[in-house]
Amino acid sequence: MDFSFPTQPLAKCAKFLSGGTPSKSNPRFWGGNIPWITPKDMSDWNGTTADCVTNEAIGNGTRLTPAWTSYVAVRGMSLHNEIRVIRPSFAAAFNQDIKAIQALDGVEGRFLYYCLVAHKRTLLERVESAGHGTGRLPTDQLENLPIPVVDRDVAVSIAKILGDLDDKIDLLRAMNGTLEETARTLFRAWFVDFAPIRAKIAGAPSFQGMPEALFETLPDSFEPSKVGEVPKGWQVKPIGEMADCVGGSTPSTANPEFWDSGENPFCTPKDMSSLNSAVLLDTERHITLAGVQRISSGVLPIGTVLLSSRAPIGYIAINHAPVSVNQGIIAMKPTVLPTEYLRFWLEFNMNTIKSNAGGTTFAEISKSKFRPICAVRPPENLLAAFSDFSTPIFGRIASNEMERAKLTALRDTLLPKLISGELQAPSLAALDMEEMRDGG
Repeated sequence: MDFSFPTQPLAKCAKFLSGGTPSKSNPRFWGGNIPWITPKDMSDWNGTTADCVTNEAIGNGTRLTPAWTSYVAVRGMSLHNEIRVIRPSFAAAFNQDIKAIQALDGVEGRFLYYCLVAHKRTLLERVESAGHGTGRLPTDQLENLPIPVVDRDVAVSIAKILGDLDDKIDLLRAMNGTLEETARTLFRAWFVDFAPIRAKIAGAPSFQGMPEALFETLPDSFEPSKVGEVPKGWQVKPIGEMADCVGGSTPSTANPEFWDSGENPFCTPKDMSSLNSAVLLDTERHITLAGVQRISSGVLPIGTVLLSSRAPIGYIAINHAPVSVNQGIIAMKPTVLPTEYLRFWLEFNMNTIKSNAGGTTFAEISKSKFRPICAVRPPENLLAAFSDFSTPIFGRIASNEMERAKLTALRDTLLPKLISGELQAPSLAALDMEEMRDGG
């Protein structure tokens, strides 16, 4: 990166701290309320950690750093592919594969964080091999990273522009989580716990959130089935009879006719692993029409429910753009059961799905094993009511994801230009976010 600002080494404006791992055999160190960060947590950071430590663990294998500390993953296999940098809003502990970087007095911490993010490509080039596929980012390579020397008000302005974008991106992500949970809660109540039927059996005249006319049509008893007790009269059938379950394949990657200048999204489990919601808008790779014609399932229509069937089993997405899929995905085109019902049915039946998997190298659920898995078919009026409720929710999620993608692209465009000095922050700071996003 070329700078119009003067620069100084990162070591001149920040303090470096190392982390560690408390003894796993000592239960007094684990299960507390202090987040403990690992590089795995930093992948697609969502503000949570897999493990927490106790106060007793601090000073016994790890250390506590304050809120708004920047963390850089410096060791791990992922370092050969990406540099992970986060800046949590809370105090945390961290392991030995991470360096904590704290701004010195007089240095704007958020500006320093964005400098680190802007340098990801440079840092990736400085990663060394530590053997067995592990990457290592030497401390001295971090310490000599060039950091722009700017007036504090300029640093604050740059950090605010980028921070406002990040805050809006995070807000959209949180909104989508809330929206999806709203639909999930209704699905669980109606089709997993059968709460309205149980309320009716108990003598309730209605059920909150369900139209009275719909409630009156519900049965008032249960009957046994292949999947346990279900409301009387509700059918239980193989999922393959209630959705068109198809698979995909990968045309030869050695044939440019299938890939060069491809315009059709081509989905793999990797695309699904990076989603922030259950909505798929686009994919990393695109395939040509000639390539599509080599896939038996062709182009799948919008509203198809996708399940990663191996490496690993369990990613779920609804495509909001026509896609083709590879052999690691089972695609469910709605027939009897609607899209959103299928999406949540997969989630709540994942243990059953995985129990039907085979494979020696890695677990895989084949279409022949998947299609016979039984599912409950509620009455049409109940399915329609659930669709009427959930379809607009997922439409809103898709709109938010499109907005988030635009904001992310804008941030990624502005970041290096602001940090390098190619764009001047004071003039940008006065711009409204709508104008910035629309290119005004």
